[in-house]
Amino acid sequence: MSTNRYQLWGGCFEEEPSRVLRRLNDSLAVDTRLFREDIQGSRGWAAELHQSGHISVEDNKSIQEGLNMVEKDIEQEIIQHGRLNDSEEDIHSVVERRLFKYAGDAALRLHTARSRNDQSATDTRLWMLRNLPKLHSALKELITVLLNRASSEFEIITPGYTHLQRAQPIRWSHFLLSHAWGLRDDVIRLEEQKKRLSRCPLGSGAIAGCALTIDRTRLAGSLGFEELTPNSMFAVSSRDHLVEFFNWTSLCGLHLSRLAEDLIIYSSQEFGIVRLSDQFSTGSSLMPQKRNPDGLELIRGAAGLLLGDAVGFSCILKGLPSTYNKDLQSDKELLFRSYDRLLDCLKVAAGTIATMDVNSERALSALDPGMLATDLAHALVRRGVPFRRAHHLVGSALKRASTLGVDLRHLPYQEYHTICPEFGTEEELASVFSWETSVEQYTSLGGTALSAVKHQIEKLRAWLEEPTEFTCKK
Repeated sequence: MSTNRYQLWGGCFEEEPSRVLRRLNDSLAVDTRLFREDIQGSRGWAAELHQSGHISVEDNKSIQEGLNMVEKDIEQEIIQHGRLNDSEEDIHSVVERRLFKYAGDAALRLHTARSRNDQSATDTRLWMLRNLPKLHSALKELITVLLNRASSEFEIITPGYTHLQRAQPIRWSHFLLSHAWGLRDDVIRLEEQKKRLSRCPLGSGAIAGCALTIDRTRLAGSLGFEELTPNSMFAVSSRDHLVEFFNWTSLCGLHLSRLAEDLIIYSSQEFGIVRLSDQFSTGSSLMPQKRNPDGLELIRGAAGLLLGDAVGFSCILKGLPSTYNKDLQSDKELLFRSYDRLLDCLKVAAGTIATMDVNSERALSALDPGMLATDLAHALVRRGVPFRRAHHLVGSALKRASTLGVDLRHLPYQEYHTICPEFGTEEELASVFSWETSVEQYTSLGGTALSAVKHQIEKLRAWLEEPTEFTCKK
């Protein structure tokens, strides 16, 4: 019997699909990445057919042993050639055709009561459950890098910005932690997806369910799923878990992009607060002096591409009728692309931050006495002046300093006293003009004082050490 005698479909067709349709339809180049999951699902399905009395012990044994051989063959070919050269349209067809070589007619029983609809949906969920923990780990590694730098750079004080204008002095550690907390939320959001992701669609058939008596709960457990999908139509049509993942990647990419933008600005010659290592910088083909933050710029650009894929896939789903439609085939291409892109971005971000140098003197020199205007207002408030009036009085001092061509630090004491006696003695006024004193005011939880920053680090480290079920699967 020819191994090509039976295909997944086509018994009532007299002609083969046109070449142009094959180019649009065939997905083997993309879904080859699912070969392990497809074989895993097939092992589970064959075992369930046997346990439920639908295939014999001998057929199940032949299928299981044959699938082991198919997995070794495919793995070896990918290692040697980087791809498969089979003529089939997808990985499901490849596995079945190759299984026939090892299992003979028993292979023809594997697809009993199974549809590519529930098979493909199961493969994708299994792949995500196996691989998303790598993103989880990479995110935690990036947070650890930020924490390690924050823990060793407490003493660096730098300008904090709003509207990209100098605002108030902050500890450099506080800046790093501001990004760490956003990434922590990304970790938690990723973990929250697992419960909805870990639902087994297998046994749902093409649309109506399985016509043979099987135990879907047992099947789900054997494949490592926590639950099973409750409705067969929902099982084969829903891609909510992918929409959720794409939206998550776009938000995580947004956080990485904002971190990248800050570091790009700080690495410019105008700021000069950070210098990126050679490993994560590039040069110019024309200008020998250039040191370009290309890694960070690529992260910033990738965020837009991740957002585009998230929006694009939602647009595909928006007008689809129930249940499975071939439009959904694009889910795997977008899944792999978004996954690979984000994983690379996380690794580049971690490497860039771990190897960059921070110029503490340059950061300090960027501080401007005008940034202590709020501190002056707070000093007045501590002496009983209502804040709104204090704000106005400090504004008057700024205006007077501008008229005299000096900054707040060098505005004569008599000028302050004339504006408002509550500015205190000359010594009391002079004590305000200290960067260390300034940052140490903000002792409230989440503030930039040393105690508050250390508290943040302790909280994040304790969280990193908490056990999680979202661990990498081999």
